[in-house]
Amino acid sequence: MKMRQLSAFILLTLAVLATARPKTEPAQKCKTGPVDLVFLIDSSRSVRPHEFETMRKFMIDIINTLDIGLNATRVGVVQYSSQVRTEFTLKTHARLSNIVKAINQIIPLAQGTMTGLAIRYMMNEAFTPEAGDRPKVPNVAVIVTDGRPQDRVAEVAAEAREKGIEIYAVGVARADMTSLRAMASPPFEDHVFLVESFDLIHQFGIQFQDKLCGVDLCLESDHGCEHICESTPGSYHCLCLPGYTVNDDGKTCAAIDLCAERKHNCEQLCVSSPGSFTCDCNKGYKLNNDKRTCSTIDLCAEGKHDCEQICVSSPGVFSCDCNKGFKLNKDKKTCTNMNMCNTVEHGCEYQCVSTPGSYHCICPEGQLLQDDGKSCGTCKSANIDLVLLIDGSKSVRPQNFELVKKFVNQVVDSLDVSAHGTRVGLVQYSSRVRTEFPLNMYHTADEIKAAVMKVEYMEKGTMTGLALKHMLENSFSEAEGARPLSRNIPRIGLVFTDGRSQDDITEYAKKAKEAGITMYAVGVGKAVEDELREIASEPVEKHFYYTTDFTAISTIAENLKLNVCPEESQGEIEVKDPCACESLVEFQQATMNSLEQVTQKLAGMTARLEQLENQLFSRK
Repeated sequence: MKMRQLSAFILLTLAVLATARPKTEPAQKCKTGPVDLVFLIDSSRSVRPHEFETMRKFMIDIINTLDIGLNATRVGVVQYSSQVRTEFTLKTHARLSNIVKAINQIIPLAQGTMTGLAIRYMMNEAFTPEAGDRPKVPNVAVIVTDGRPQDRVAEVAAEAREKGIEIYAVGVARADMTSLRAMASPPFEDHVFLVESFDLIHQFGIQFQDKLCGVDLCLESDHGCEHICESTPGSYHCLCLPGYTVNDDGKTCAAIDLCAERKHNCEQLCVSSPGSFTCDCNKGYKLNNDKRTCSTIDLCAEGKHDCEQICVSSPGVFSCDCNKGFKLNKDKKTCTNMNMCNTVEHGCEYQCVSTPGSYHCICPEGQLLQDDGKSCGTCKSANIDLVLLIDGSKSVRPQNFELVKKFVNQVVDSLDVSAHGTRVGLVQYSSRVRTEFPLNMYHTADEIKAAVMKVEYMEKGTMTGLALKHMLENSFSEAEGARPLSRNIPRIGLVFTDGRSQDDITEYAKKAKEAGITMYAVGVGKAVEDELREIASEPVEKHFYYTTDFTAISTIAENLKLNVCPEESQGEIEVKDPCACESLVEFQQATMNSLEQVTQKLAGMTARLEQLENQLFSRK
């Protein structure tokens, strides 16, 4: 019933005017219930005075057919041209006579035609509680205009309709049909009227005379509404079920897809239903209690797996892995022990180290693995893989970097370099790491020394930890010339630095030594002793060197040569001048000692022979 009140007053007036009853017969009022009605009238300069008078009569004739009162139909009037003015609000007058008097006192503005401005004013000012608008009472606007709007009307009219205002657009003479349809409520055949002149404005209501007071067009006509038809006095409009919206044709309905419109808060998947939605999750995830967010399904954590050793989880699935020293079997679940040291007769003198599918022997600190790959000795200088890490940071400075290169060459001179003997690789580091040449590039000392002298100074920072990582993962790889562990060639790393590392060295210093690499640490100047000791192998005293001055590093090179092979250094014979007096004395003393020893041995032998002879004679 609420919506039936919307059109009654318009249709009633049209019918009353069209039937042309005698003036002596009072117009029958249509009891349609309460309505809040606002006339929005065009008083631009194109509306001539006698035409404006016809418009007055048009409004008065309409309200004469209505049941006027504060609890019945309320009426307000707003006129517009280039500006907008409220003549009286919905709550100003409660009596019909007062409304008629106020309409007769309206003075036209006689300016432009700002219809869009007027509709917004009506929406924001006329239909407000302050102006007398009542809640739950139909809002109806009748717009009367004689020309094309000088501003945009479609958007603001749509906004007014969305707020529940039913709009009738009445155009006279020069009015534009497109603009009228843009303003009016659907269906347009019930809400848009266009006549040739103001004199004919009353004639458009004849067709509605029989529909004014209670004809339900939803029941009496083929309305075509897909879901719901709702009657209004002399008209109807279509509605949709919850979760649907009316299409542009005003009759059919379309489901409101909140997922497609992104009007949801689902973290992963949105499942749409008309006017609503539910959330779901991708495969491998489950919906949380908030019915919005998702959590990973961790089958490993939930114990829903059959891995023998290690379960590796990914969303909704898992894979199996094995502990270090084991390999995954073909069933992808169980593991087989790959510790060859426990399964073969390895013959290692000191310790067997297992690698995937193989093993190798290692020796205690201070001893080197011998050629048989099993026994240990105190020295083996002929065959080693040596990688030198030299600090090329900015603090070293160019002139000192040249001394560092000479230090490297001094170390190279002490080695037996060949393809099958000792191999040497060089890495320079600062803020980054650069391999100057790998272990398999050069096979003679001269080639290595020439390459060293061509090395260019890097400058920048001191990333010693990064350099150690590079040495372990790259420099001692077979791809860069390191010989297989199965050949038991000792691997030696020598780090030369002049300052504190800007990154952590602990992890890769430890890993390098665990990998069987014998580490030497050489520090100059501001190098930190604790870091050098952490890098160096045990015993630290034999693998750690420090000096305050770059000019003294040649001395370190000499000492380093002695420490690489202690037994050989201990067996070296000091060569002296044989003509020196001291040498002659020592020679004479050594000769006399030797003669005395020979004499003593001869005397013993003579005594033994005499004893044997005596025994022979006694037997005879």
